[in-house]
Amino acid sequence: MGKHQVARRAVFLDRDGVLNRPLIKDGRPYPPTRVDDFELYPDVVEGCARLQAKGFLLIVATNQPDVGRGIQNVEAVEAIHRKMLAALPQISRVEVCWHAGSKWADPCTCRKPQPGMLRRAAEALHIDLSRSFLIGDRWRDIDCARAVGCRAVFIDRGYMEPLRGAPDWTVKTFTEAVEAVLGHSGSAAKTELRSPIS
Repeated sequence: MGKHQVARRAVFLDRDGVLNRPLIKDGRPYPPTRVDDFELYPDVVEGCARLQAKGFLLIVATNQPDVGRGIQNVEAVEAIHRKMLAALPQISRVEVCWHAGSKWADPCTCRKPQPGMLRRAAEALHIDLSRSFLIGDRWRDIDCARAVGCRAVFIDRGYMEPLRGAPDWTVKTFTEAVEAVLGHSGSAAKTELRSPIS
């Protein structure tokens, strides 16, 4: 970072279950497989505009392991992202982990809860992770936020999946998540945070 460059604040956004409706099977969320199945939650456009208006960079950080597992292709995911970005021009960057995961002998440092996507975006865009937030709907998101010192907002969509670590705030909708960020962006988090990554 340049000598006089001020580190910026960001809100990292999980994709499926935060911005768009996931496909629910047996109480667990799955990503849409086609562009036609991609549907934003109705409060997302306004919420993203509010965050951007307060000076936050908006960055999507999404695991897409079905590509690494051979049951989805990169082109389909990128087509979904083009539709997403057309609807949400406030998004500055999209980080994607394509890896299948260690269960499939495809370990990496970017698949949430690993912090690689957040660190990569922070370095590229000069983001102060200690002043930033992550909005997610699964335990992987919350643990990823903790790994880099971001404050974590958990949207409880009622999945049959427990959290492993405690978020700073638990909400029910994207609008409530935005309110949590805007209401606390100048204050200390409710839970102890680890030191930010330099």
